[in-house]
Amino acid sequence: MRFIATVAGLASLVIGLAAHYPPPAQQTGAPPQTAAPPAGQRQGGGGGRGRGVQVITLSTTAWIDGGRMPLRYTQAGDEVSPQLTWSDPPENVQSFTLIVHDVDATNADGTLDTLHWMVWNIPAKTRALAEHVPQGPDLPDGSRQISATGPYYRGPAAPATGPEHHYVFDLYALDAMIDVQAVGQSVAQTRAAVVAAMAGHVRAKATLVGRFRYPQ
Repeated sequence: MRFIATVAGLASLVIGLAAHYPPPAQQTGAPPQTAAPPAGQRQGGGGGRGRGVQVITLSTTAWIDGGRMPLRYTQAGDEVSPQLTWSDPPENVQSFTLIVHDVDATNADGTLDTLHWMVWNIPAKTRALAEHVPQGPDLPDGSRQISATGPYYRGPAAPATGPEHHYVFDLYALDAMIDVQAVGQSVAQTRAAVVAAMAGHVRAKATLVGRFRYPQ
């Protein structure tokens, strides 16, 4: 029976990871399908420990949800991270994880969409990130960060010759901390380890979308 339970658990985790990293959207300019919560979570249903995933809000003063991102926050401008604010999560939340990804582009090996920023172990009392979060794997508040190219926010850079890309900011409220270092593994391995550690611990989620392509 223990073997059967172990196999079932591994299957659930694999399915959850596949849902979290869907194939990139078609280059049509249509709004993206945002990723599902990690394994063990279902919107409004029986998630980990018998609780559902609450919807909270994530916003920025820089653009409206689904709107075009100003150059300041892209590789065509200053490439600083935007100011972000979110609403209160449920009780017993211990940390937040932010995953920013381009759902219209894949990484070098074509297996995942492009990671522009991932910040985890954001303190539970935090309700906002100031503009221009500093670089470095370990931040002063105890959170950790990576992107496809280094330990920092990587701005959008969709080429002018193609359609606008959709940059999805997914914020997860967790009832646990994540014991994953920001250095020592490849970006893909670190990303997968963080997502795996989130499984069964997501209490709430918020999503914000921005669009961008280089000016003609």
